[in-house]
Amino acid sequence: MGFYSQRILPYLLDWSLSDPSIAKYRREILVEVKGEVLEIGFGTGLNLSYYPQSLAKLITIDSNPGVNQLAQKRIQSSSITVDNHILNSENLPMPDDTFDSVVSTFTLCSIAKVEQALQEVYRVLKPGGKFFFVEHGLSNEPKIQVWQNRLTPIQKVIGDGCHLNRNIRQLVEQQFDTVTLEEFVGENLPKIAGYLYKGVAIKAK
Repeated sequence: MGFYSQRILPYLLDWSLSDPSIAKYRREILVEVKGEVLEIGFGTGLNLSYYPQSLAKLITIDSNPGVNQLAQKRIQSSSITVDNHILNSENLPMPDDTFDSVVSTFTLCSIAKVEQALQEVYRVLKPGGKFFFVEHGLSNEPKIQVWQNRLTPIQKVIGDGCHLNRNIRQLVEQQFDTVTLEEFVGENLPKIAGYLYKGVAIKAK
């Protein structure tokens, strides 16, 4: 990772993903999280204030060491004990059937081997465990899809691997049998980058 990814991008991510419209969707999806919890793509820790106060401990990972400095400020001010690691999501060191809940928000867009990462999420969930996610991705409007496909090569450079055109529904449903999700354009968000997928996937018992 270069200077941009570690020193500039973390501040851009923190600014753009702190939008009040996005906060609303974080709050809606995280309210049901419980038990032993893993968050992949922890970033600057924006989810911390939306977890239930009853949550005792949270294990978090992110592959970019540059976001860690911003995340530490939120970790220190949180009542939740956070065990934070610099790791990628494609090769998790945790044993099978470890977590009751796994969380991902605005992360699946930028993981290089996203199918492998979702396989890992499934593996570390306990039977009956839940994967909670809010992600942006491929629009359901063909005209918007054209622009998403055109702009994704540029976005991957600006956003350190971020894709505008990933079909999140398809990716999650390939791995999980039971998936409940909503697709919509986020409030006050541009259609090209603001087509959202919010849902829960359950590992078979």
